[in-house]
Amino acid sequence: MSEQKITGTTYDNKLLGRMVKYMKPYKGIFWASVVLTVLLAAVAPALPLLIEYTLDKYILTSNTSGLTWMLIVMIILLILQTVVRYYHTLTTNTLGQNVIRDIRIEVFNHITQLRLKYFDNTPIGRLITRTISDLETISNIFSQGLIQIIGDLLQLIVIIGVMFYTDWKLTFVVLIPMPLMIWATYIFKEAMKDAFVDVRKWVSNLNTFLQEHISGMAIIQYFSRDVQEIRKFEKINAKHRDAHIRANWYFSIFFPVLEIIVAIATGLLVWYGSKQILANEISPGVVVAFLMYINMIFRPIRELIDKFNTLQMGMVSAERIFEVLDTKDFTPTEGKRTLDKVQGDITFKNVWLAYNEQKWVLKDISFHVSPGETLALVGATGAGKSSTINILSRFYEIQKGAIFLDDIDIREYDLQFLRSHIATVLQDVFLFSDSILNNITLQNPAISREQVIEAAKKVGAYEFIMRLPGGLDYQVQERGATLSGGQAQLVSFIRALVYNPTILILDEATSSIDTETEVMIQQAIDQMMTGRTAIVIAHRLSTIQKADKIVVFDKGEIKEIGTHSELIAKEGYYKSLYDLQFNSASI
Repeated sequence: MSEQKITGTTYDNKLLGRMVKYMKPYKGIFWASVVLTVLLAAVAPALPLLIEYTLDKYILTSNTSGLTWMLIVMIILLILQTVVRYYHTLTTNTLGQNVIRDIRIEVFNHITQLRLKYFDNTPIGRLITRTISDLETISNIFSQGLIQIIGDLLQLIVIIGVMFYTDWKLTFVVLIPMPLMIWATYIFKEAMKDAFVDVRKWVSNLNTFLQEHISGMAIIQYFSRDVQEIRKFEKINAKHRDAHIRANWYFSIFFPVLEIIVAIATGLLVWYGSKQILANEISPGVVVAFLMYINMIFRPIRELIDKFNTLQMGMVSAERIFEVLDTKDFTPTEGKRTLDKVQGDITFKNVWLAYNEQKWVLKDISFHVSPGETLALVGATGAGKSSTINILSRFYEIQKGAIFLDDIDIREYDLQFLRSHIATVLQDVFLFSDSILNNITLQNPAISREQVIEAAKKVGAYEFIMRLPGGLDYQVQERGATLSGGQAQLVSFIRALVYNPTILILDEATSSIDTETEVMIQQAIDQMMTGRTAIVIAHRLSTIQKADKIVVFDKGEIKEIGTHSELIAKEGYYKSLYDLQFNSASI
């Protein structure tokens, strides 16, 4: 399985700046969360100060009435902190979810604009990971990472400032272990960076493996390869497990180290603070407050490590997301030309196509199809037939030559306008998990239910659709699993017909249909072709004998062009194909 290289950037101003741009529509929520963050940091040392004051002024002096009032103040303070923390959590999570919703929409829109060549080289499972898992990780940057880090840092600054103001000598003593914590934190950060990169990589590989193998489950079961594929899955899953265990192992070492450092700071406080109390340098309330301060310093530091890891993992995911968004493998769309009416006159002039450099799939292809004519493309598998129709719709870009529609280079047309006049019925029919009606209309509001019914009757599929529970509203399962191959193909015929294209392309469109069904819809196909330019790819030469022109392909080159009778009379490549299909079968 191919693996994608991930750099694992710990912190990147440019990357963070790009993510921050997505917060602009939610400035109100952002600034509300910032204000709440500052407020939480400001009130953080209030409770220890109140306890210090209460201990020294009321408990040690046995002032019970004052003690009662101080307890009421503390309860009010705790309720206020709880309310502020609630709204802080709500605003930061709302901000994060809004941001990832916008990014996810942008990523999906971007992916839909990429040309097919990109999907030829990119596993689908990897794109699913980017759009779902990686984006969830990015949301944590806003809900648990960036703003929380700012809040924890502010809290540290405020608390340490109060500590220095209260007793700077005691503060220095308590902070003696701090360099050790900083050093341990740095070591942990570097280790976790590599661990997080590994985790994300194996999550992506796991998703890719599952997507491919669940989609291809029939092949696995047909050939009884379940045991072998389970072993492959176990290996990938083990790598995924090991990556997580390695990350957890670093945590299991780091947090006990932090506890030891906190214990050292507490011991120093008790030792030095007790001496100061006995010397009447400080009050007992100061030592108690400093005990609370220690927890309030080191707890945010521990949380900062978690937040930093969240930020770091979010950066890894952001890098992967923006790698997709920065992919500019688009079909060029500089053309803006449109026509009031497309005639369907097609000309290929010296066309060369290569998916990889200099590995030509099509070589110097030239032919012409007049409006309303039917052109058939024949040849062995891999001869270049499907590539020819793909470049007509500009799913792939040619390297040499030109393709003209109504005497205008197709690159001059608006891309959506060009494709809206071409309908393709493929051999491998794809149906969505939706109703038959929506699979036909693709939820285009311009296509009415009556138009779908009329098209279904023309294709000869109306009766079988009406026999299904719910008729047109029958829910098709994923990839049309609840329909037979022939039924799915009939649905694709209706889909092509309702869009009323000027150019109709049939790519092995009857190969999934049995002979009886093929005979039934052949007349419907003839009706679909009437008044339209049609390009038909077929291995069954019997289906294209009525074509106005037949182009014979071999290894990306045109061997012959003519009608069926003309090509038979030549006794060339087409005649060999014809004899191979019919004479050898004693037909």
